[in-house]
Amino acid sequence: MFTALLGNLSLLSYFAKKRETEAVVVQTLGVISTFVVISQLAIGEAMPLPQYVATSVVVAAGLILNFLNYYGMLNSTIWQFWEDFITVGGLSVLPQIMWSTFVPYIPNSILPGSIAFVVAVASVTLSHSGKLSEKGPKFIGAISGWTATLLFMWMPVSQMWTNFLNPDNIKGLSAISMLLAMLGNGLLIPRALFIRDLMWFTGSLWATLFYGYGNIVCMYLLKTISLEFFLAATVGLIAWIGMALWRDAAVYRYNSPLRSLKELVFGS
Repeated sequence: MFTALLGNLSLLSYFAKKRETEAVVVQTLGVISTFVVISQLAIGEAMPLPQYVATSVVVAAGLILNFLNYYGMLNSTIWQFWEDFITVGGLSVLPQIMWSTFVPYIPNSILPGSIAFVVAVASVTLSHSGKLSEKGPKFIGAISGWTATLLFMWMPVSQMWTNFLNPDNIKGLSAISMLLAMLGNGLLIPRALFIRDLMWFTGSLWATLFYGYGNIVCMYLLKTISLEFFLAATVGLIAWIGMALWRDAAVYRYNSPLRSLKELVFGS
């Protein structure tokens, strides 16, 4: 849940800056819904109060700042500070969360996050000091966006790893929730493909396949959903992705959808 929250919050900043209204709405709903779940965990005393308070402050600040920036009501200095905060936070948390996912099979350590934090702070500092090349600040900005995407992408990995370690946990998942996750992320794929946003496309496709559909596969293998439900989800997913590729090629008047994918990855 924490991975999802950070991913949604970081992506919200990315799309608010690009003025992608639909994506902003989706990420805002993602932040709010994930925070509701975290609040339930805090109420159930599964999350310490200090961590919950700190998380609440970051979420509230993030929503307010992104809202103000989207409508052009935010000072550029404040927004730059928020972007730096997101960059350092994302780069620090991502390797630490990846490492922690596999504890106790690997030693419990804060070393990955600590090293990443030092690297992130140094990168942001150099970017503002003007000691990097002209492409340096753009590279740092791209790292921030991709870090947000990777945080979002790691959520299904940690969930499926949990399913592998504790198969009984799959019984607590809602098949409808996983279907909605697949549909919600899948609906963003055509827009990301149309504007040739590789980062957005990668995150949406990954979440569709590995979070929504991936958990549906796990639920079917553990016999918690019917064959009919699984087949309907599979056919619908294949049909939707196929239609997205076909319609994009038709809009750009290409003979093959492979050209759309080539432009997405390598540029026109």
